[in-house]
Amino acid sequence: MLAIFTKELNAFFTSTIAYLVVGIYLLINGLLLWIFKDNLNILTAGFADLNSYFYIAPILLMFLIPAITMKSFAEEYQSGTIEILKTKPLTDWQIILGKFFAALVLVIMALLPTLTYVYTVYQLGNPVGNLDIGSTVGSYIGLLFLAASYVSIGLFTSTLSKNQIIAFIIGAFIIFILYMGVDALGSSLEKTGYSLQQFGINEHYKSMRRGVIDSRDILYFISLTFFFLFITKQQLKNE
Repeated sequence: MLAIFTKELNAFFTSTIAYLVVGIYLLINGLLLWIFKDNLNILTAGFADLNSYFYIAPILLMFLIPAITMKSFAEEYQSGTIEILKTKPLTDWQIILGKFFAALVLVIMALLPTLTYVYTVYQLGNPVGNLDIGSTVGSYIGLLFLAASYVSIGLFTSTLSKNQIIAFIIGAFIIFILYMGVDALGSSLEKTGYSLQQFGINEHYKSMRRGVIDSRDILYFISLTFFFLFITKQQLKNE
């Protein structure tokens, strides 16, 4: 697994993918949160919090993570190197987890610079330090679990086609349905709405954003991530 992890991480940084992902993510966040004078701007919000960031981050990652993972297996299928990879003394799980953790590390590297937002808002608070640390920590933990789920979905969709663009579109679509679609459908229903929302990513992410680290939310994200990694394995096995 370590060999695959190292290979994938090197592939990210020897191409422009890593730099583009991190750069685009930070640029869009910077513009929306600090430059553009809209409802998301932290400086004009009047509150010392990072709710705007934790609101837009999952939406940006909805597109950036499938862009990272779309080549994971699609490129292997297209070039024929998947056959070589499968003849090596590696299990399917080692291959999948190596690619999974490499992509997740890249996402974490995109998230790390945003910790400067925490320091900035902490200093801008009146008085200084007027920031809900518990909610902020919970939101970052929730964002990590959410990112892991997105990566597992992206890996699965990369096994569905040799075309990376198709893998990207399917991955972004599935994430959109699980994050926004299920939540919107649940909101429109009266009796079964809340139960339906529990199957969506947003409901559990919102819970963690409040600073409440509930075992049910953690179990949801772990189960969702494992499910997509498992069907990735089944898809890889059938090739």
